[in-house]
Amino acid sequence: MSTLAGQKPVAAEHRLFALAGQYLAATKPRIVALLVFTALIGMLLAAPGVPPWRALVFGLLGIWMASSSAAALNQLIDQRIDRVMARTAHRPLVTGTLTTRQVLTFAIVLGVASMLILGLLVNWLTALLTFIGLIGYAVIYTAFLKRATPQNIVIGGLAGAIPPLLGWAAVTGMRAPSDWAYGLLLVLIVFAWTPPHFWSLAIFRREDYRRACIPMLPVVYGVEYTRWHVLFYTILLVLVSFLPWLTGMSGLLYLGGAAVLGIAYLYYAIRLMRPPDERFAMSAFGYSIVYLIALFCFLLADHWLAAPAVHVGGYVLRRIG
Repeated sequence: MSTLAGQKPVAAEHRLFALAGQYLAATKPRIVALLVFTALIGMLLAAPGVPPWRALVFGLLGIWMASSSAAALNQLIDQRIDRVMARTAHRPLVTGTLTTRQVLTFAIVLGVASMLILGLLVNWLTALLTFIGLIGYAVIYTAFLKRATPQNIVIGGLAGAIPPLLGWAAVTGMRAPSDWAYGLLLVLIVFAWTPPHFWSLAIFRREDYRRACIPMLPVVYGVEYTRWHVLFYTILLVLVSFLPWLTGMSGLLYLGGAAVLGIAYLYYAIRLMRPPDERFAMSAFGYSIVYLIALFCFLLADHWLAAPAVHVGGYVLRRIG
C-alpha cells in the first residue's frame, strides 16, 4: 500500500509537468525566445550602461508574456492549417493534449497580465506598442494576411519586427527623437530579415502550404520566383544592416561584423538559386537565424566595447550611449 501511495504523487507530478510542457509548446518557445532576445538587445543598446533593473526584468517579462499570448492565439486560429502540415502536426491543439478553451483562456490571461505588468511596472507606451504588436501578429497577420496574399510575410513581418523597439521603449520611454530613430532602425533590420528567412523555409515546406491552401510565395509563383525574391531581399537586408554605422549608431566593430555576416548570407542566397539538394533551403533558413543573433550581438559588442566617440577632423562624432 505504501508503494502505491508513493506512486500516485509521482504520477500526478509527471502529469503536471507534461501539461505545463504542452502549455509551453502552445507559445512557440523557440520563436518567442528569438523575439525576446531582440527586445533584450534593444534594451541594452538604449542605455549607456546596464539598464534600470525594473525596466529590464519587468520589460522582458511583459514582452515574453505578450509574445507567448500572440503565439498561442496564432495556434488557436491556425488549427485547421496545423492539422495538414507536417511541421505543425505535433502542436497541442492538433494532438488534442490541450483544448480550444484551455488555449484561449491561457492566451487571454497571458495577454492581459503582460499589459498590466508593462503598463504599471514599466510604462504605458511600451504596453501600447506591445499590444499593437500582439494584435498585428495574432489577428491581422494570422487571421487575414496569411490567407489573403503571397506577400503575407512581408506585410505581416512588421509585427514580428517590433520587439527591439519595445525593449528600447521600456528603457527610455521614447522621450527623445533619437530614441524613435534608433529603435525603428532596429525594427527595419528585423523587418528586412523576415522575408528571406521565412521564404527559405517556405521553399522547403511548400507542399505543406499547398495542402493547407496558404498562398505562400513558392505555392503561388513557384520556387524559382521565390529564390529570386530571397536573393533580392537578402541584398536589401545587407544594405539595411549598414545603416547603424552610416547613421552613427554603431562603429567599425559592428561594421566589420555586419560585412562578414552579410557576405555569408549572400553566399547562401546565391547558392540557393542553384542548390546542391532540396535541403539547402533549410541550411539557408538555419543560417538566417544565426545571422540575426550574431548581427545583434555585434551591435551590442560595439556599443559596450568600442570607443564612444570618433574624431573626424575638428569634429567629434558621438555614437549612441
